[in-house]
Amino acid sequence: MAHRLRPVGLDFLEVAPVRHVFVREISAPVEAVYRALHDDVPGWAEWFAQMRSARPVDGGAGRDITLTGGVRFRESVIAAKEPEVYAYRVDVTNVPGVRAIIEEWRLSPAGTGTRVRWTFATDGSAVYRLAMKPVRAGQARAFRDAVAALDRRLTA
Repeated sequence: MAHRLRPVGLDFLEVAPVRHVFVREISAPVEAVYRALHDDVPGWAEWFAQMRSARPVDGGAGRDITLTGGVRFRESVIAAKEPEVYAYRVDVTNVPGVRAIIEEWRLSPAGTGTRVRWTFATDGSAVYRLAMKPVRAGQARAFRDAVAALDRRLTA
């Protein structure tokens, strides 16, 4: 059953009870990485293996995301500052126990490539927060693999 989450802003990235931050450097240039994140929402499903489908909604102000396993998110883009920040919050999901989620992709030059930092910030019931601890390792692998696939896609 889908339920509405608490609307949060970028400040939640710093105060969320659960924060997972992952960083990788890739060879693709910052501008190309930003365009892939912001302009090609359906393309996410081609490089982020856990994403079954992604589509922009509300004229690009939001996204409908379906992950493997049937997890669904309706998201609102809350920051799109080219070429350095792309962030969105989850407004509606079918994940039980969650109260708020925000994700931020922060990009910076690393030589001729890009330093990609992804922050996943969330809050929920005590059971949800406890369940998020072992999820961190899976998110780290998913991020590493996704960013590597994105890099291959952008530099092919």
